[in-house]
Order: sequence, then structure tokens, then C-alpha cells
Amino acid sequence: MESGVIPKVPTGSKELIRLLKQGEGSTLEFKRSTGELREGLQTVCAFLNGSGGMVLFGVRADGAAEGQDVSDHTLREIAQALDRFEPPVNIPVERLQLQSGLEVLILRIEGASDSIPFTYEARPYERVESTTRKMSQEQYEQLLLERMHSKRRWENQPAVETTLKDMDREEVFRIVDIARSVGRLVGPVGRSLPDVLTRLGLRQNSRILQAAVVLFGKTFLPDYPQCELRLARFRGIDKKEFLDQRQIRGPAFKLLEEAELFCQRHFPLPAKIVPGQMRRVETPLIPPDAMREILVNAFIHRDYAIAGGAVSLAIFDDRVEVWSAGGFPKGITPDSLTRHHLSVQRNPLIADVFHRTGLIEKWGRGTNRVVDMCREAGISTPKFEEITGAAVVTFEVSVRSTIQTTPQVTPQVTPQVTPQVVKVLQRAQKSQTRDALQVVAGIKDREHFRLSFLKPLLAVGWIEMTIPDKPNSRLQKYRLTEEGMKMLKVKRA
Repeated sequence: MESGVIPKVPTGSKELIRLLKQGEGSTLEFKRSTGELREGLQTVCAFLNGSGGMVLFGVRADGAAEGQDVSDHTLREIAQALDRFEPPVNIPVERLQLQSGLEVLILRIEGASDSIPFTYEARPYERVESTTRKMSQEQYEQLLLERMHSKRRWENQPAVETTLKDMDREEVFRIVDIARSVGRLVGPVGRSLPDVLTRLGLRQNSRILQAAVVLFGKTFLPDYPQCELRLARFRGIDKKEFLDQRQIRGPAFKLLEEAELFCQRHFPLPAKIVPGQMRRVETPLIPPDAMREILVNAFIHRDYAIAGGAVSLAIFDDRVEVWSAGGFPKGITPDSLTRHHLSVQRNPLIADVFHRTGLIEKWGRGTNRVVDMCREAGISTPKFEEITGAAVVTFEVSVRSTIQTTPQVTPQVTPQVTPQVVKVLQRAQKSQTRDALQVVAGIKDREHFRLSFLKPLLAVGWIEMTIPDKPNSRLQKYRLTEEGMKMLKVKRA
């Protein structure tokens, strides 16, 4: 401080005198005027990302309180600059008039916010002793990850008035069985629904969490409109005419299955003759694992706090789009998804249950694998975008549908009568378990068998359930129908 003299300040401003004596440090910054507003707000950002602090405008670096003229324009300039923080902040401007008539402006910042990390003008800052500096990308990503696992999220809030009766018990244990079969749920599980939900982190203090409703809800009240899937097949390359459309509300895994079936219904299966083999080789329009990865990401990363949002699948003649409400999680940009990137989970509870089924990993490699699979299949890599608050993934492909539809009729696809399908129909002449049919088809992946064989055969009525009112019963078996018998005789002939 110049000449060691404390400047004169008004009576009652003991705090200012104390701060001036204290000098700049890890929680205090002086700026001569709002001419240094940008640098001052970079320090505000650093304090927000730390334990808090104060920035004083109108004080020299040596602690001399000179003050400055403060006009309406000055205050508007500060307010506009505060809008450049992400997440948004609300920091009131305190004004302290000196005896000279000039003013010192004080920005007081509370620390330890659940919204950390903050950025100013898209850059994060941190405070080290009395210096403000840009935060490293590694540190920023770590703070992002911690924020995504914060204590207060939509998914881990209690589902008001939801009880165990609202949970689909059969769906819960179907997923538990899958998790155990892939080795991601070890140890005794039991058949107690409350205990299983608690073990999965979906029930706390005897209260059902909202994540449980998303995953296993049986009754979807108006309180959960976000648990919706929108499906559309358009004619041409715009949205003028529907060939098929559906809106389905239900638990996440069943919505995923519906989306995959919709793809199977509307994706052609291009084929070519392999020289020297005299047989057709059929190639999916989009690699099934790539399509599934993008759909799964849409369900686990969407912002469920947006009640009017949904996951949408739109199929055009020249492309396939998957929309997810809420944009990408903070810290994830469209460009980063095609490179190595941190796995940032908006809904870690929901993502963990999907992980246990083997549908996802937790290492941020999913989109990289999708890119690799598309390249190997010889199709364009998907385009990742953020449009009007939604995350959008677009596959540019040629979808030529031969399905004839009317607005009143949902199209059905006749399964291709491959040798595998014939074997399944032959075995089903006597009631068989799902596992027995899967073995005869020679399919190792249970989910692939269910989606590509079992469901289509049920849909066209070639086989039927022996216990149709309990589709997920452990005693369920499947048998050939009269229509299936006719098809089998045609194939034999």
C-alpha cells in the first residue's frame, strides 16, 4: 500500500478496511476499475470453482481504495458480462460509496456449489494462491464427472406417490437375470423386489427413486410424460407424409426393444451374390450394434428433467435420425464424440443398470466403436449435432422401403424364411422353451435371438406363446400355429 497509509473510507465500512489490510490472496482480488471487468470475472469463475471469495473493483493492486464512477451503463455492462457464465450465476453487485463520492463495487462469491465446474466465456478458471489461471482440461473433466454424480439429480429424487405396486416385477427380474448371465451382478440376489431395487440403487430409505420409474415403471401417470418413445417412418426426405408412426410410453428397456423392432420393420436388407459360393449375403443397412449403441445412449443420457421431451427415431429415404431431449451432457461436444473422450453420465443410476445388462461400457468408447463399425460396414460415419436443445445423431444411408402402408394400418414385415427360421418352426411343432429354440437356431446372443427371430415370428403369428397372458413367465413356451404350419409346408415343398 502506498506510503503504508490506509485510505479514508466511510464510517461503518469496517469490512472494507479489513479487506484492504488483508491484501490479495487465494480468496480476494482487487481490480482498479471495471475496465478490468473481463479479468475480474475470470477470477469470479475461479472462486466459483473453488471455496469462494470476493472481487473488488475500484481498488488498486496495492490495496488503495480509489473508487470509480458507477453509472447505469456500468451496471448494465456487468449484468451482460455475468450472462457469459455457464452454468448461469446470480451474483448481486454490492456498492460502497467512498468519501470522494466514487464507489467500490464488490462481487461476493459463495463456494462449494453443486454446479461446479463453471466456465466464463466457455473457459474454466482456477485460483492458485493470488493468481487466476486457466484450469487444465483434465481437472475440468474430473469436476464435470463429479458434478454428474452429485447428490441432487432428477433421477435420484423420490418418485412421489410411487410404490412397489407400480413397479413391473417381471421386468425387474428379467433384467436381473440378464445381468447375472453376463457376470455383472454377482452374489445372492433373492426374489425380494425391495431388496433388488435397493441393491441397484433405485430405492433409498424405503422410497422408490425416479430412476426406477424410468427403468421399471408399470403404470405411467401424467407425472412421467418423459418416459416416451416417438417413432416415425417418413416418405421421401422430409416430414410431409408419414408411412408409419407410433408414440409409446413405457420403461426404458422395452422402449429400446420397440425402437429396434421399428428399425427391423423399416430397414431393407441389401444382399449380394458372393462369387464362387452361389449364395446371397445379406448386410444390414446400419450395423445393428451401432444402431443399438446410439439408441441406448439416447435413453441413458437424455435430460429426464425435461418433462415434454422424448427419445425420437425418424427414418427417411436418405437418413436415419435419433433425437434425445436435453442436448449432450456438459463437457461433451459433438466433435469430441468421434475422438477419445471422458465418459460423462447425466444419469449414472440409469446408466449403471444398462451397464449391468452388458449393453454399454463405462469408458466413453461407445461412439468411437460406432464410428469404427460404420467404417467397417462401408457406410458414412454418423453425424453428431446439438439442435435446439436436443442431441441428434444422423446416419446418412439409403432407406428404400417396399412396405405398402395406409394411415390406418401399421405395416408388418414377413420374416425372411432362412434355414434358421425353418429350424425354429420345425422344433416348435411341439411346445419349446425359448432357450431350446435359440439353440436350434444356433444363435449365441439371447437379445439378438429375441429381437431378430422370436419377436418377428410372434408378430406375424407363425408361433404363439403357451401362456399369452404372462409373456415373461418362467414357464413360458412357444409352439407352432396353423399359419406357421402352412409356411413350413410351403418351404418344404
